[in-house]
Parts: sequence; structure tokens; C-alpha cells
Amino acid sequence: MNGEPTSCAITSAISGYVRMAAMTEGQAQRRGLVEWMALTIDCPEPNVMAQFYATLLGGKVTRQTSDGANVDAAGRLLNFRAAPDYKPPTWPSPEVPLHSHFEYVVEDPDAVAQQLLLLGASLAQHQDPDDPHLVVMLDPAGHPFCLIRSSAARRH
Repeated sequence: MNGEPTSCAITSAISGYVRMAAMTEGQAQRRGLVEWMALTIDCPEPNVMAQFYATLLGGKVTRQTSDGANVDAAGRLLNFRAAPDYKPPTWPSPEVPLHSHFEYVVEDPDAVAQQLLLLGASLAQHQDPDDPHLVVMLDPAGHPFCLIRSSAARRH
């Protein structure tokens, strides 16, 4: 184990949802047994992903190398790790499983989606026709994420 955390490869170990909420410093108190430090995401181009998520979250790229990049987003750390053999999830098809995804609360999902398309995101082929408050998108590496209208966020 050479002293390095092995739990950082969260994308290869977790099936389900990762919810991330921006908190003010006063709100960022430990609520569980642990304090969330970082999410590590495997991808083919860490620097592209870091720039995308820094812009998306209003964060700052704090490190860029050929094998990884980091973003500080409101005190939450996102690590992007180079994975040359990375295959994006094929959700909703189970061919390549979805490991995790972000859900973001926004005032106007359609308007935010248009801005994110300019940053390199794409609209997911699968959209929920029964939920007009939800837009599913893919980041530049193909990881799905959701934009949820703030007035409907409590139902998700």
C-alpha cells in the first residue's frame, strides 16, 4: 500500500450517485463520521477535465501534469487521473457501467446546458421525458451528470 490512499479511485469502486453541494465556510461542518476530502475521476485527458470542471463550478485548477490535474471547487477537491484505457459509461445501457455521477441544482437547466455545451459538454442521448426539470449531460470524457431545476431539487 506504500502509504498512499487506495480509496481515491472512487469512480472504479462506487456504483450509484455522488451528490455534491457547494457550501459556505460556515456550513462546511462535518455531518458524518468522515469529512469528504476529494473525488478522483479517471479520464483520458485530465487537463481538459480540470478546466471544464473549474469553469463549471467556479473553481480553480491547482495542479496540471501529464498524468493528472486537480481542481479546488469551493473547498472541495476534484482529482482527475489519466486513464489511457478509459471507456465512458454507456448509461443507461449496462455495457460499460455508470460508476458515479454528479447532480447539480440550477435555476434554469436549459440555459446552463447551453453554456456547458460551449465548454465541451454534450447532451446525453437519454433524457427522462417524464421530468421536465432534469437535463442529463456528459462532461468532455463522457461522464454523465444532471442539471436539476432548483424548484424541483427536493423531489430528486
